[in-house]
Amino acid sequence: MGSALITGGAGFIGSHLAELLLADDWEVWALDDLSTGENQNVTGLRDHPRFHLVVDSILSQSVVSELVHRVDVVYHLAAAVGVRLIVEQPVHTMVTNVQGTENVLQYCAKFGKRVLIASSSEVYGDHREERPLHENDRRVYGPVTERRWLYADSKAMDEFLALGFHDERDLDCVIARFFNTVGPRQQGQYGMVIPRFVGRALADEPLEVHGDGLQTRSFCHVQDTIRAVYGLMSAAHISGEIFNVGSAERVRIIDLAQRVLDLTESRSDLTFIPHDQVYGLGIEDVLHREPSIEKINSAIGWQPTRTLDEILRDVVEHTRAAVVA
Repeated sequence: MGSALITGGAGFIGSHLAELLLADDWEVWALDDLSTGENQNVTGLRDHPRFHLVVDSILSQSVVSELVHRVDVVYHLAAAVGVRLIVEQPVHTMVTNVQGTENVLQYCAKFGKRVLIASSSEVYGDHREERPLHENDRRVYGPVTERRWLYADSKAMDEFLALGFHDERDLDCVIARFFNTVGPRQQGQYGMVIPRFVGRALADEPLEVHGDGLQTRSFCHVQDTIRAVYGLMSAAHISGEIFNVGSAERVRIIDLAQRVLDLTESRSDLTFIPHDQVYGLGIEDVLHREPSIEKINSAIGWQPTRTLDEILRDVVEHTRAAVVA
């Protein structure tokens, strides 16, 4: 089919995307500095003749230039992710997300390569209404001094950079705003709630619920997310557009915790941690987060196929298998 570069290719989403592309006869180059990505995510691909892992940083202009020049399309997924990492390492977050994205965009524009930029639902900020968020909704943030919004600001900058390159330098690009992608291989150490809950439930340790647990989220299986990403990149007529990618099945975090306990038959208790004590740094949480997916459905016919129960079963099975191994 051609050749593709996946930045963050050894990460959670990137490794699944690499598998999808290889199955469709693409040659895949994965660029990852292994700061949050892991070698074990791509262990099964290391001997594949069309898979190439480059352990380096998107901040390296020479590496990014060479790889972008080599391939046909670029999936830019590399980023500093997870609330814990973002709050504890603000400089790393901003430099990686903004300067790294600028490097990728610069060489995609120079060599005329189509690129997908992975953004985040965080850019919407702190919406209080219980309704789906549309791509052109207003951005509503909390206090400007809150580190909680560092990631949102950095991803908003990524979007503006991509659209600026599209307008000024005819960059062929598409932007995907991810809403809580989850599934096998996702790690909980940086704050991702489902792998964190599942890991503690299987160990019969208390599940930490931040705040009162009444905040709601929607979770999309990684296999559905990579189908959306691949579909958007394959739609050559789409350029300079932003699309939500996520599930419309919303759940309260306290109910999510109970579903994990029921599924794992765990003896764990629930403990409630006030937001100002989370990670010992104090963060502000978002009440509700649900995407409108009308735009992507109209554009490429995409919608999620896996339910939250299926997602939880997959994560539990993967986590159990990892413990046994």
